[in-house]
Amino acid sequence: MVTPGDIKNWIESGLEGAHVEIDGDGHHFNAVIISPLFEGKSRVAQHQLVYAALGDKMKAEIHALSMRTMTPEEWRRERGE
Repeated sequence: MVTPGDIKNWIESGLEGAHVEIDGDGHHFNAVIISPLFEGKSRVAQHQLVYAALGDKMKAEIHALSMRTMTPEEWRRERGE
């Protein structure tokens, strides 16, 4: 069974400099992904980068992934820093 830690490692390995927070029950996962690579990209393009990092795992191993993608600046603003 896929764990949140597995998905975290896969995304961080495929997206240089990314910070990933994941929770889930083995079937449905929620992710917050912060990456400087998202700068200047639409949400769709950001999600495409995440899907590319996961590769075929989205087809076979991960059944449902809900994600929020943010740049480091967006993340700092959200946290009130």
